[in-house]
Amino acid sequence: MLKLDNHPSGRHFLHIPGPSPVPSRILRAISYQTIDHRGPEFGVFGLELLKKIRLLFKSDDPVIIYPASGTGAWEAALVNTLNHGDTVLMYESGHFASLWQRLAQRMGLKTEFISKPGLEGWRGGVDAKAIEERLKADPNHIIKAVCVVHNETSTGVTSDVAAVRAAMDAANHPALLMVDTISGLGSANYEHSAWGVDVTVSGSQKGLMLPPGLSFNTISPKAISASKTATLPKAFWAWDEILEANQTGYFPTTPATNLLYGLSEAIDMILEEGLDNIFARHQKLGLACRAAVEAWGLEILCQDPSVYSPVVTSVLVPDSVDADALRKLIHEKYNLSLGTGLGKLKGKVFRIGHLGDCNELSLLAALSGCEMGLAAYGYSIKASGVVAAQNILR
Repeated sequence: MLKLDNHPSGRHFLHIPGPSPVPSRILRAISYQTIDHRGPEFGVFGLELLKKIRLLFKSDDPVIIYPASGTGAWEAALVNTLNHGDTVLMYESGHFASLWQRLAQRMGLKTEFISKPGLEGWRGGVDAKAIEERLKADPNHIIKAVCVVHNETSTGVTSDVAAVRAAMDAANHPALLMVDTISGLGSANYEHSAWGVDVTVSGSQKGLMLPPGLSFNTISPKAISASKTATLPKAFWAWDEILEANQTGYFPTTPATNLLYGLSEAIDMILEEGLDNIFARHQKLGLACRAAVEAWGLEILCQDPSVYSPVVTSVLVPDSVDADALRKLIHEKYNLSLGTGLGKLKGKVFRIGHLGDCNELSLLAALSGCEMGLAAYGYSIKASGVVAAQNILR
């Protein structure tokens, strides 16, 4: 059997930007006895769950729940709305935007990727003006969808989705707007309906504080209309059968019943704290984390303070520091997991997650582990980041 606990005492500090720690209350809900997913009790449960999950997306539109990772929800968004050879406009804001683009290409879609040289595009948010200019140059409406990432966990950037919608409206372009908020939902403000999003993609293992295994599509009437003529192959991902079954609280395939118990409990926890309170908590934790990084004398990867992520801080290390070796040392000495650098950022950054079930003291513990780890690595910090963060959190 795999030995998971390699420390004799204490708990593991999980501060990657997802999966995030799962609260005991949610773990207890997941442990409830599995019920008949075709029986009357499940139908009542399903209707209630499908109704209240819309509150998290601030959505008037239905939410599709898949027993899958966020990658599955990426694919579902595309196959339900597009045809082979359609052109999709995407924006390279980080590693996950790049992965979504690669997935689209593998499905037979043509992608236009708005990119900037080197790391420039990875150090700021989505450039809505660039999207507007490209759409204005498409009078024949060859572009069928615009895909952007709301909160890019590889870089620590939260882009302005409302600005993207405004850019599309200014261009008077009929393309669908698809947004990945896999890591933003439940941690950063997101408004599916008010921002005019057609398909929102999300997942369970970030701000919703669940284990991996559930993903979501929130779909507008325009997206549902597009799905009626979309010809990309689909069966498991098809919205029509799911929407029909959901009318009575059921699913056309076997649902992840126990994860749905956890999702219901997670939504209750979020609504009890209040979305605005949760967003304010995450903003404060992000501010404290960035204060610590600056005190250490390290550089925050994101260069635009207006789009700092409240979910994760990506820390750029100098050339003399191997970020992966630093992460390994911190994990081995202090039982603290930090996020690795992805794609172009491999070995150049480490990422501190401060999302979901995270409060002032859990963040301070992570920052303390980072500070001790930097010292053990031989990096001389300028000042105590822990004290800098305390000054914010007081």
